[in-house]
Amino acid sequence: MTQVVLGENEGIDSALRRFKRQVSKAGILADVKYHRHFETPLEKRKRKAVSARRKRRFK
Repeated sequence: MTQVVLGENEGIDSALRRFKRQVSKAGILADVKYHRHFETPLEKRKRKAVSARRKRRFK
């Protein structure tokens, strides 16, 4: 779980920036998108293209 503790005299904006950075580093949003029920056609093409690139690279 990602958690940000506000420091003394720290603004909400900087805390929100830190929170977003921690969430992206932890890969939470990518995981949520991966486990979403509906996948748009564009997302499906992108995922398949990345998978194909990975397969070609490791062969």
